[in-house]
Amino acid sequence: MNKLVLSNSISDQGLADRGLCSDAVYERIEKSLIALEKWLRVNQYAGYDPFDGLTSHLRLLTFRKCLLERILEQIVLRSPINLRPLLGIKKRSDIAFARGHLARGYLRLWNLTGEGLFRDKAVEFLCWLRDHAESGYSGHCWGAPFDHAARGGQVPRGTPYLPETSQIGNVFVDAYEILGEQAYLETAVSVCRFIINDLPREQIDGGFCISYHPGGQLFIHNANALGAGLLARVGKIIHCQEMMDLARQAMSYTCNYQLPSGAWYYGQEDRYHWIDNFHTAYVLDGLKCYMDSTGDGSFWKELDRGINFYCTTFFLSDGRPKYYHERLFPIDIQCIAQAIDTLAYLDNHQQRSVDLAVKVAIWAIDHMQDKSGYFYYRKLPYKTVKIPMVRWGQAPMLSALVNLLIKLKTRC
Repeated sequence: MNKLVLSNSISDQGLADRGLCSDAVYERIEKSLIALEKWLRVNQYAGYDPFDGLTSHLRLLTFRKCLLERILEQIVLRSPINLRPLLGIKKRSDIAFARGHLARGYLRLWNLTGEGLFRDKAVEFLCWLRDHAESGYSGHCWGAPFDHAARGGQVPRGTPYLPETSQIGNVFVDAYEILGEQAYLETAVSVCRFIINDLPREQIDGGFCISYHPGGQLFIHNANALGAGLLARVGKIIHCQEMMDLARQAMSYTCNYQLPSGAWYYGQEDRYHWIDNFHTAYVLDGLKCYMDSTGDGSFWKELDRGINFYCTTFFLSDGRPKYYHERLFPIDIQCIAQAIDTLAYLDNHQQRSVDLAVKVAIWAIDHMQDKSGYFYYRKLPYKTVKIPMVRWGQAPMLSALVNLLIKLKTRC
């Protein structure tokens, strides 16, 4: 990215010197974004992933037993030292979830600057995503290019996940709205066909929960909310009442299980009873998307309580994000990226959310960004883990920082 491309695009906006909404703050975030985008290009959008442990040659020693696979995966994920080069784990650029964030980031850069090179990069990633959807399903959907061992069991590579598929579906809607090409909307409609036809959903308590993946019913709130949000958004555009009705039933399920504090457990089964930062943000994203798309005000109270819990629980006064609601560490780049993006998205509902997003961004730039441009994976109480994760860090940070700049440009 040529620095002048961004700088010339914003220098005449007349940003007022108003604390968090100032020229200096804007320029710091802009400089960080320029460095990050350059790092991504230089490294050809490749990096590691927290959950890539089963691509190690040591997997042979697990005998394909789920417990042993989980142990291997978690050792690689949690190690403060990057074991991957020693274990034969390679950097990769073929993770659809990363490319979805990159497509959204470049779409936003095109929207912010009008520079054709950003549009071209967005189109490149969107074309890749369309061409690399998983086969054998009713519509477009995406999974990870490696196996995963989860609490719910073994998940083969290529198994489509609802949260990431819904997020990519929303990127195609963004592309339709920003670039005006009908083919992008058709892909988003195809994603909705996958959600409706291929994912189990169980009726319960006046609503239903859309499962996390096609392998069986899982009651996971962030996945259900993100799926409902996409169904509502696409349903509104194409005037599909079936999608709107399904979205309302799914959102009713998740809102019925909101805790008195305003939080949601990750999932309803006892083994999923934890509350963390970025999955809470996903629920808020899905709920707000549903409400914005439908005009249905039935869940205003749940959204208000959820935003209040999120903003008052997960952040320290200097902007540091907590991973779980009851403890700070690890300070994780995924929590940072999603917090910036979600808080910017909540701007028209929560007046101070962008100010908090700025605090998170500035703290991350000061404490988590390498001189070369990429953001570190995690901070532990005793060590900073500097592994360059792309799907988990660089790609969502690119998209989030551009979103924040757009919001600051609008406000200031």
